[in-house]
Amino acid sequence: MAKRTGGGFTNLPPDRKALGAKLERSAAAFAAPESDGPRDDLYVFVLENTATGEVRGTCQVFGSVGRKWPFYSYRIGALTQHSEELGRTFRADILNLSTDLEGASEVGGLFLHPGERAGGLGLLLARSRYLFIRAHRARFADRTLAELRGVIDEAGGSPFWDGVAGRFFGMSFQEADQFNAVHGNQFIADLMPKHAVYIAMLSEAARAVIGVPHPSGRAAMRMLEEEGFAWENYIDIFDGGPTMTVRTDQIRTVREAADTAVTALDVVPEQGGATKRLLTCGKLAEFRAAYGWAIERDGGLAIDPDAARVLGVGIGDRVSHVARD
Repeated sequence: MAKRTGGGFTNLPPDRKALGAKLERSAAAFAAPESDGPRDDLYVFVLENTATGEVRGTCQVFGSVGRKWPFYSYRIGALTQHSEELGRTFRADILNLSTDLEGASEVGGLFLHPGERAGGLGLLLARSRYLFIRAHRARFADRTLAELRGVIDEAGGSPFWDGVAGRFFGMSFQEADQFNAVHGNQFIADLMPKHAVYIAMLSEAARAVIGVPHPSGRAAMRMLEEEGFAWENYIDIFDGGPTMTVRTDQIRTVREAADTAVTALDVVPEQGGATKRLLTCGKLAEFRAAYGWAIERDGGLAIDPDAARVLGVGIGDRVSHVARD
């Protein structure tokens, strides 16, 4: 799957050693005891076809960014100047290198196998992360961000990189992207100029992609917006893609979810009164998420037997749940 991303997807690099390190880091995070606050943890989730055992998608959650090395973004600001002699006011849009988002939690690495992009499976992956955050709230910050991949041209290059950072690093976007995915972005701190960049001085190609998501990421952007994320003028320093932010407790799925005991396992699909819901259970490495049919009954929640089997729950167990739509 990592080889299918098409570049610019640093959370899923097509490098076996880097992916192995991510999985080891994730295993350590799932096994870590509770702490007083967010840490430099990474949690990797996979979407499994339970009939075949195949992994068909993946997503990730970071407990707190910027703990090991600075978390850089560009923040779009403005400088307004007035000339009495000319009788004119000029506004200049500026890119400022920023670590404003340091300490926030991050959701990312959402990738679905091209053969599975139907039936709301991307939504299942995305929203399962928020229910995991809700179930382990102390491990996450009060602010959550999501970086969307920026525009990549047909040759695999980035117009934004070519117009800004590429001028200072002597490497192509592909080379920088691969290095960042494997080794992290400390080299940005070492080499990136700290002064502001006037957007008007960039090439037209670079200006046109600032804050614009990759075409394949537009659906992801809409899902983020439906959860309450908003773009507040932060962009990725590599490809210029938008960085979305939200107050963690205001994430729609976090706000609307409920915890209920299972009272029956006899619901059938399309049963009158039943609705399809996102169901989760378990803590840390035992966390599971699945779609299931459910209906409120006898002071609890009756669910379909297939969902119960996937989740490993029975009557009397508690599940977290939220409407699919």
